[in-house]
Amino acid sequence: MPDAPRPDTPDDRAGGAGPEGAAAEGGALTDAELLARLAAADDRAAFAEIFARYAGRIRAFLLRGGAHPDVVEEATQDVFVSVWRRASTYDPAKAGVATWIYAIARNRRIDLLRRQARPAPDPNDPLFQPDPPEDPARAAAAADRDARVRAALESLGKEQLEAVRLTFYAGLTQAEIAQATGAPLGTVKSRLRLAFARLREALGDDFSVELNE
Repeated sequence: MPDAPRPDTPDDRAGGAGPEGAAAEGGALTDAELLARLAAADDRAAFAEIFARYAGRIRAFLLRGGAHPDVVEEATQDVFVSVWRRASTYDPAKAGVATWIYAIARNRRIDLLRRQARPAPDPNDPLFQPDPPEDPARAAAAADRDARVRAALESLGKEQLEAVRLTFYAGLTQAEIAQATGAPLGTVKSRLRLAFARLREALGDDFSVELNE
C-alpha cells in the first residue's frame, strides 16, 4: 500500500459537514462511500475529502483532550495515516464513520497523554513483570459481564448505539456528538436518555462502569 498522502494545508470544512449517512449538497459522496473507495483502491481524492471533513474536528478534539499544542498537528496527521491504512477494516454494521475516526483519535490522544506524563521506565515496575495466572472464577465472571454488556448494547437502536459509542469509547460531549453526526443537540440528548434507561435496566445503575471496563 502506498504511503498515505498528507495535505500540507488542510482546511477545516469538517465543521460544516452534514450527517454522515446522507449525501452532501451537490450530490457529494457520503463518508461511508468515500471510505469504501479508499479501501477499494487507495483513492487519494476520497482520502483528501475525508481529511477535509474531519481534520479540523480531530485537531480540536485532541487539543480539548489535553494533548500538547506542539504535537497536535502531527498527531492529527497520524490519525489520518491510520484512516488510510485501516480503511479496509471499517465495518459500517458496527459503527458510523465518525465514530470509527474518533475512536482512532481517542486512542492516539491516550498515547500522547501517556507519553507526556510518562517518567523514565523503571525495569522493576510491576508493569514489566509477567502477569500472574488468571483466576478461573474471575475469568468466568468477566466473560459473563462481557456477554451481558454485548447483549445490552445490541438491544439499542442504531442511532442510540452510535451515541453511546461516541460517549463512552470516543469520549465526546453531547455537543461534540451532535457536530460529529449532524444530528440536532436535542435529538442527541433524547437518544442518550433512552439508551441510558435501557442500559440501566439491563446492567444496573453502574452500567457506565461496565461499559468502560
